[in-house]
Amino acid sequence: MSSFNPVELILKKRDGKSLAADEIAAFIDGFMVGNVPDYQMSALLMACYFQGMNPAETAAFTQSYIDSGERMHFADSLLVADKHSTGGVGDKISLMLAPIAAALGLSVPMISGRGLGHTGGTLDKLEAIPGFKTQYDIAGIQKLVEQHGYALVGQSDTLVPADKRIYALRDVTATVECPGLITASIMSKKIAEGARHLVIDLKIGSGAFMPNLRRATELAESLKRTGESFGQKVRVVFTNMNSPLGHAVGNALETAEAIEYLKGNTLPDTQAITERLVARMLQSSGLFPQEADAIAAIREVVASGKALQKLEEIIIAQEGNPKVIEDYSLMGTTQYQQPVLAPASGYIHTIDSRAIGYALVRIKAGRMKMSDRLDYGAGTILTAKIGDPVQAGDTLGTVYANDAAEAPKVAAMIASAYGITELEKAPEELILGEL
Repeated sequence: MSSFNPVELILKKRDGKSLAADEIAAFIDGFMVGNVPDYQMSALLMACYFQGMNPAETAAFTQSYIDSGERMHFADSLLVADKHSTGGVGDKISLMLAPIAAALGLSVPMISGRGLGHTGGTLDKLEAIPGFKTQYDIAGIQKLVEQHGYALVGQSDTLVPADKRIYALRDVTATVECPGLITASIMSKKIAEGARHLVIDLKIGSGAFMPNLRRATELAESLKRTGESFGQKVRVVFTNMNSPLGHAVGNALETAEAIEYLKGNTLPDTQAITERLVARMLQSSGLFPQEADAIAAIREVVASGKALQKLEEIIIAQEGNPKVIEDYSLMGTTQYQQPVLAPASGYIHTIDSRAIGYALVRIKAGRMKMSDRLDYGAGTILTAKIGDPVQAGDTLGTVYANDAAEAPKVAAMIASAYGITELEKAPEELILGEL
C-alpha cells in the first residue's frame, strides 16, 4: 500500500466492505510497531465481529499473524502432525494423544495454552509435574520434537506474536466469538509450528465454546478451508462436551488420569475420543491409511507400555520429575474431601459442565484471570454420567480441596449442576460427526 490510514480501513470494514490482504497486513504491522494504537485495533476487531470475515480476509489475518514472528521448519522426512482442541471441562486428551502419536512415528509439536474461566489448560496440567518446563524458544521446541518425537510446550514469544497481542485485546473487548478471528488464531499457530497434518477436536455442548452443531460446522469449514489454503491437511472431529470428559477435573487429578490411561486403565469416553483423533492423524499422514489398522496400532503401543515410556521420556527431557508416574501425590495433595450428593432421585438428563468448571475456580483448580495462582491438587472426581440412574443422596463424586470453608460450597454447586428427572435417559453419543 502506498499510503495507510487506519481510520479509512476501520470505516471500510464497519460499512461491510472487504479488506484486501495488503490492507490487513499494513494494519497488523502498524499495530505491532506501535503506529496503530489499541483502540483502533479494537475498533477493527469489533467491525470484523459484526460484519463477519470472508475466506480471503481470514487467510490474510492468518498470514499476517504468521509473518509477525518466526516459523519452524522440519525435514521433509518427518511426518509432522498435531491436534487442536477448542477446550472443555476435564479435557486431558493431549496428555494421552501426544505420547501415543510419537510412539507410532509421528512428530508432534504440541503447543498448548493455560486454562481460563471454566476450561482447563494443558500447560497447567503439565506444570503440576514438579520441575516440568513448558517455556522454550523456537529452536528449543524444534530440538525436542526432532530428538523425542514430540514436545509439550507453551507458545514461544516469537511464534505468531501478533496473535498473542490481538487475542489479549479480543478477550477484553468481547470480540472472541468471531469465526474468522478464531480461525486465524488457531491456524496461524499450527501452520507456523510446521504441522502438515492437523486434526481439530471441536467440542459442542454445555461445557464448550460452541453451543450447537450448526455454529460448530461454520467454524469447522473455516478452519479446514484456511488450513488447506496453506497446504495443510485438516480434519475436524465434533465431540460432545455436555458432561466433563473422563472422571477427573483439576490439574493433578487429570494428569494422573491421563497416566492411568497410558498404563492401560482407560475410560470409555477418553478412549473413544483419543483413539479417533490419533487415528485421523495416522490416516492423514499415510502411516496407517485404514482406521482399523490405526486403532489396532494405538492399542498396541498402550498395551505394550511404549506410549507410557514416551511420556516418561518427555518428562525427563523437559526437566520434570518422572517419579510422578508412580507417585501422583508429588503433583499436589489436598486436606479435605467433600462428597457431591445427588439432589434428587431419577436419571441424569443434563450436566452443566460450565457451572462445574466455574465452581472449581473457588478452590483454585482454575483461574478467572491469568495472574490467579492455582492449587494443582484441587479438583473433583465425578463418576456419574448422563443417562445414569441415581437415588437422592447417592455420591456423584468427590471434591478435593485445601480450603475447608469452600469445599462444601463447591460440592453443593456441582450437585446443582446435575439435572435429574424421573424419565429414563439414554447415554449421549460422544462423537457427533466429522468434516
